[in-house]
Amino acid sequence: TSVHWHGIRIANAMDGVSGLTQDAVQPGESFDYDFTAPDAGTFWYHS
Repeated sequence: TSVHWHGIRIANAMDGVSGLTQDAVQPGESFDYDFTAPDAGTFWYHS
């Protein structure tokens, strides 16, 4: 799985689209998302 963000202007490497911008996080593994949100606002995400 991964976490995909909507409306946040971040680098593709942090965008969380499994198979496109990153590998899926497998059971027992982890992935640290590291970014600073550049804009204030209301955004959403899903896995």
